[in-house]
Amino acid sequence: METRFNELKTIVERAWEDRTLLENEDVRAAIRATVDAVDKGELRCAEPVDAERSEWQVNEWVKKAIILFFPISKMRTMLAGELEWYDKMELKRGFAELGVRVVPHGVARYGAYIAAGAVMMPSYVNIGAYVDSGTMVDTWATVGSCAQIGRNVHLSGGVGIGGVLEPVQAAPVIIEDNCFIGSRAIIVEGAHICREAVIGSNVVITGSTHIIDVTGDEPKEYRGYVPPRSVVIAGTYPKKFPAGEYNVACALIIGKRKESTDKKTTLNDALRDFGVGA
Repeated sequence: METRFNELKTIVERAWEDRTLLENEDVRAAIRATVDAVDKGELRCAEPVDAERSEWQVNEWVKKAIILFFPISKMRTMLAGELEWYDKMELKRGFAELGVRVVPHGVARYGAYIAAGAVMMPSYVNIGAYVDSGTMVDTWATVGSCAQIGRNVHLSGGVGIGGVLEPVQAAPVIIEDNCFIGSRAIIVEGAHICREAVIGSNVVITGSTHIIDVTGDEPKEYRGYVPPRSVVIAGTYPKKFPAGEYNVACALIIGKRKESTDKKTTLNDALRDFGVGA
């Protein structure tokens, strides 16, 4: 973290412990300055510390500033032609200057960072989120608060990326560079999808989802974590209940994306390598 943010961090941490300090205009200004830095991509709710090993750290104080931004902001009516909203947060503006293509009705909240070269179809990006360059947020996809989306990611139509604002120590959802997330997939509860992974349509990954690698002689299980270049589809596993044995939803790792494969491959192409349709 840059030294220029140290003072902001100190003020935010004090205000977090003593909410009466929110009456102080200097404290309010520090909170606003922190959120503005998040909006510009200068600060992040989480950031990689070792990209090769997919290791990240959570910046708790930044998440605290976003939470404190709500009580110091006033509700107001916002109009866009005949459309009306009533909320505390401004909408993100100036997309042309930012170099971001936004198709009507793509909406991002102030405090979300969207890098030049990203594309938003009619979709939604919440405060605290980070969307890197070359990424497509496709139609009706949602990116929750503080979610971290890498470069050249494709979030297909209807994808739901969960927000993790609280508890502040919890890691947000992380989608690393060059991932392809299939339509209607749901990734929530701080799940971590490592670089170049392919997530099939309708796959649901939570913090407790059984993610089972079935490529070896014995299954290997993960929770809330998909290793780099994994190809993942929706699956089930048997579980016994008092009323009998039933199949429970899980996610199956059926192979690895080849290094030679074009990183912008389609979902169908990636799954076809393993004899599975999208």
